[in-house]
Amino acid sequence: MMLEVKDLNVYYGAIHALKGLNFHLDKGEIVTLIGANGAGKSTTLNTISGILRARSGQITFMDKEITRTEPQDIVRMGIVQVPEGRKIFATLSVLENLEMGAFLNNDKESIQKDLDAVLQRFPRLRERRRQFGGTLSGGEQQMLAIARGLMSHPSLLLLDEPSMGLSPILVEQIFEIIRDINAQGTSILLVEQNAQMALSIADRGYVLETGRVVLEGPAHELLHEPMVVEAYLGGHG
Repeated sequence: MMLEVKDLNVYYGAIHALKGLNFHLDKGEIVTLIGANGAGKSTTLNTISGILRARSGQITFMDKEITRTEPQDIVRMGIVQVPEGRKIFATLSVLENLEMGAFLNNDKESIQKDLDAVLQRFPRLRERRRQFGGTLSGGEQQMLAIARGLMSHPSLLLLDEPSMGLSPILVEQIFEIIRDINAQGTSILLVEQNAQMALSIADRGYVLETGRVVLEGPAHELLHEPMVVEAYLGGHG
């Protein structure tokens, strides 16, 4: 088991955001967390990456407990989060944004090699490499956010709402990229409101409601689960 979350309880002040959350991810998998706004999906990712602190419970990554590990040390261990809303640096160029993703690497030669690799994977970013991040389209910004995450060589990539605000064609492109990254050996934990797309590429899924897992199973089965169809797939199975 690559990642295991056990009985996780997280609070925002008096608000109990995650209530005894349990789930796991095996090496090589795409696992998706689906649920309505406020279900606790982003809170889960932020707690795994060390941005939020759990009140109780345990997060284990590659047999090491990381529940109280600092965010930069979690990145060093191989967990990298691509945050909701992209959070790119608008006043830096595409190249400078990508270099920010390599902040733990002091070897100029290997940074250059990584830059070449991500620009080969994202030809659109190669074309725009001198442009400021803020001048890119929404889809290009999402590609940049993912590419920046890959600059840290993650073994587990946490993706928070990668399709948010994108046109259907761009959503298809982004999910194709996610599939490709996974095929190259990176495990992925995907938080996504577009349940149809998320379940179509995931191995397994968990449905969250008010900070708890209410349903779990193979993604292809969840696509036809009446409760999921009704609540998240617009009533069409």
